[in-house]
Amino acid sequence: MNLQNYYYYFSSALTPRFCDDIIAYAKEHKPEMAITGQVGRDANNVHKKDGTLKKSALKKLHVKRKSDIIWMNDTWIYKEIHPYIHEANEMAGWNFDWDYSESCQFTRYGKGQYYGWHCDSWNRPYNKPDSPMEHGKIRKLSVTVSLSDPEDYTGGNLEFDQRNQKDWNNAKEKGIDVCKEIRPRGSIVVFPSFVWHRVAPVTKGTRYSLVIWNLGYPWR
Repeated sequence: MNLQNYYYYFSSALTPRFCDDIIAYAKEHKPEMAITGQVGRDANNVHKKDGTLKKSALKKLHVKRKSDIIWMNDTWIYKEIHPYIHEANEMAGWNFDWDYSESCQFTRYGKGQYYGWHCDSWNRPYNKPDSPMEHGKIRKLSVTVSLSDPEDYTGGNLEFDQRNQKDWNNAKEKGIDVCKEIRPRGSIVVFPSFVWHRVAPVTKGTRYSLVIWNLGYPWR
């Protein structure tokens, strides 16, 4: 798919109070270690009997990702953010059909934490017969909300890779877009879930963000 826009953003769209409410809500809950999709799919092979990750799986995971997360699925969060997703989908010219949002993922990146290059979409639709709103669908639009003041951390930039995927492993840094537009607190960025992106390592302070994946039936 040839894209004219790899992402669409709204700078400082959400109020500081909204950001504060999300962070305060998250701090009321115990965080869990973020895992990648591959670790989740191989759960039977990578977990000990007590549910913790085996050392080999942990080492493999930290090559790709190191952060702490909390899941949220509160209506007031979606109500605030959904209008921006619809507007971005139209204004960017994607016009993807989607009708459901997965649980929001609140993420904390402390010093030295990161999320390496990845895309959010799977190579096949969800197989979840017990969840009709997800079953048979794929991730189409991803959303990241910046909850921290930019002065509260250094590093931790969201970056997009626009290079041809077949050259991805051998290409140099050219073709990388640093999404500085969403550094201001309350900013939102929306992008197709198949676009490669990463969160660079945080070198100082703490970066808080909220991620939402939005589903629809596979491309026709």
